[in-house]
Amino acid sequence: MDCYTANWDPLGEAAYYRKLDLYTMGWNLREDLRDCLVAAAPYGGPIALLKNKKEKSPSSRPPLEIYTASGVLLASIPGKNCPAVHLGWTTSEDLLCIQEDGSVLVYSLFCEFKRRFSMGNEVLQNHVLEAKVFHTEYGTGVAILTGAHRFTIATNVEDLKLRRLPQVPGVQKPPSCWAVLCQERVTVLLVAVGQELYLLDNTTCSPVTLPGLSPHAGSFLRMAVSFNYRFLALFTDTGYIWMGKSNLKEKLGESICEFRAPPKQMVWCTRSRSKQRAVVMAWERRLLVAGDAEQCIQYPLDEESYLVPELDGVRIFSRSTHEFLHEIPEASQEVFKIASMAPGALLLEAQKEYEKESQKADEYLREIKDQNLLPEAVEQCIRAASYEHEPEIQKSLLRAASFGKCFIDKFPPERFVETCRDLRVLNAIRDYQIGIPLSFDQYTQVTTEVLLDRLVLRRLYPIAIKICEYLRLSEFQGISRILAHWACYKVQQKDKSDEEVAQAINQKLGDTPGISYSEIAARAYECGRAELAIKLLEYEPRSGKQVPLLLKMKSSQLALSKAIESGDTDLVYTVVLHLKNELNRGAFFMTLQNQPVALSLYRQFCKYQELDTLKDLYNQDDDHQELGNFHVRASYASDKPIDGRVASLQNAVDEYYKAKNEFAAKATEDQIKLLRSQRRLQADFDKPYLDESLHDTVYNLILEGNHKRAEQFYRDFKIPDKRSGQRGEWQGGSGDPLGSHLWGASGFRPLPHAFQHLYAAAGRDHQGVWAGCSSVCR
Repeated sequence: MDCYTANWDPLGEAAYYRKLDLYTMGWNLREDLRDCLVAAAPYGGPIALLKNKKEKSPSSRPPLEIYTASGVLLASIPGKNCPAVHLGWTTSEDLLCIQEDGSVLVYSLFCEFKRRFSMGNEVLQNHVLEAKVFHTEYGTGVAILTGAHRFTIATNVEDLKLRRLPQVPGVQKPPSCWAVLCQERVTVLLVAVGQELYLLDNTTCSPVTLPGLSPHAGSFLRMAVSFNYRFLALFTDTGYIWMGKSNLKEKLGESICEFRAPPKQMVWCTRSRSKQRAVVMAWERRLLVAGDAEQCIQYPLDEESYLVPELDGVRIFSRSTHEFLHEIPEASQEVFKIASMAPGALLLEAQKEYEKESQKADEYLREIKDQNLLPEAVEQCIRAASYEHEPEIQKSLLRAASFGKCFIDKFPPERFVETCRDLRVLNAIRDYQIGIPLSFDQYTQVTTEVLLDRLVLRRLYPIAIKICEYLRLSEFQGISRILAHWACYKVQQKDKSDEEVAQAINQKLGDTPGISYSEIAARAYECGRAELAIKLLEYEPRSGKQVPLLLKMKSSQLALSKAIESGDTDLVYTVVLHLKNELNRGAFFMTLQNQPVALSLYRQFCKYQELDTLKDLYNQDDDHQELGNFHVRASYASDKPIDGRVASLQNAVDEYYKAKNEFAAKATEDQIKLLRSQRRLQADFDKPYLDESLHDTVYNLILEGNHKRAEQFYRDFKIPDKRSGQRGEWQGGSGDPLGSHLWGASGFRPLPHAFQHLYAAAGRDHQGVWAGCSSVCR
């Protein structure tokens, strides 16, 4: 604490920069970083190394290695024969390996090959000269410079859409430098050719003039875009550095560097509410921090180093060390600056004197309270603690904040508690074995949920669960999600039997809410462990989750049983229709025979959708009664000519006799007889008689005066004298004079009820009915 400001370096009048030691690297590299392709993921992410292939031997395959930020090896695999041009990380921490032929290989954090995609035929034909991986709000993108000096870009590798950008005019050799910019949600390229700058979008190539650029600037050699894509810096061959907004409309400053050779790397070092934004440049043995000031900060480099831009600074790692360069936050400056009289600095001194049991503690405290600055002092100490990496300094500042808030009435404790909680989480993940050196600002940006995802991605399940418990996250957000990931990883292990793995997963997970065994089973099936997947599905309580995966696994019989057990008819229909498409007709029917519920539901389905299939089902079962019913329904449900309908009814008669249902057979024969008679009537009188009932047919014949035909129907169909077939309510009695006259007028064997409907239709208009009757008698 006494030498706290010893590593502070001023830049301009108000800003200070410092380098913090993060780790002593644990890797034992046999090659220098200059001999490797290097890619480090932001937010304290992993480091990928691929040795440049200098040997031309086809058998030479340099390894691809992935390390944590502390240098702990995560995975290593042999590289591909096709030379790699560039490595880069996606926002989800997948590694992109861009090959010379334009193909891009995607690897997981543990060097597991995930997929491959191509940047197009033109890139394949002309090869890749340079490549860049960039991040936008749309995702992770890739930009390619081909041997034909043309650019191809994809703004999202998850939804690949290639764009070939216009050619830069007059280009005979590769551009000296170029960068990807994001302007108003549009991805464009800024290309430097000597002293000229061009802006390339989808359709045009436009020359650009930077505002405030010195006329003696010279040729552009390097470009750097800030982490948030808001700022741009350019380095020229005269050592001139231009800094401005990435929209190319505003200049922020300029600087002159004593070095003329282009730096190996140039990145921005900035943070929100920065007092002095700076550009960091690395040469072989020198690191330079330049801002809008005459002075620069220089650091010697003992080894070849690599720069990683971050949200609030720059990570710098070499073969032996890993450091973090950043601007000192204002709160830390106020508290620790030499001779500072800020309330936070006084509160820190007061707490130290209090521990020494000195009366000076009271003097410092009174000085703060007299100015009514005690709440501000506590806030400064809390903020300063959040920016520190050393736990002892964090504790000292938090003790001071705790000491100060004791003298404030109703001070809200939430900020203090949250900072203590967050720092404990950060200190845990910064540990050497875990190797995620997140700063407080970075942690706030990525959120706790993303941090847990990254711990799970590294298979650090125990600490992820401890963090969930410590932060008291809901099971659905925290522990359940982590255990589900653990289970999906567990099923990939081949050294244990299916039974052991299934039991281990069930014992660990139990009935934890938010966990779907079907998702774990799906992962097991993808890994080629179908039996394990079936065992895991036994623990899935929701049939709607079991059945689709069982069908995918071609365990259709089991899927049908599960669907029937669920009682969900829609689910049963889903399985039955799947079986129908999967099995041949005979096997399908035999399967249904063993499942009466499914067979019954399928018959209901066929009644409305597939009548021919329904007939086949009845035939297979020798169900003659239902076959007869089927033929009857078919006769009346179709627009067949009368001969076809009669044929269907005759088939029904045959089936009813086979079913020994003589009543149905006789009734159907009578219907055939009626249809044929009605067809003759229709042919003779050219009036519609088909599909009328026997009663209606006779009734209409009488009304129309066709008494002989009516009598013929009476004899042919043996209509009883006392048959009651009226349609409406009977409105007269058997002794009604009008009714008696009608029966007498009919001229043939009395039909006690034959004219009742005529009487009802005429209502009480006796004269109208009598007139009709007289015409019939004539």
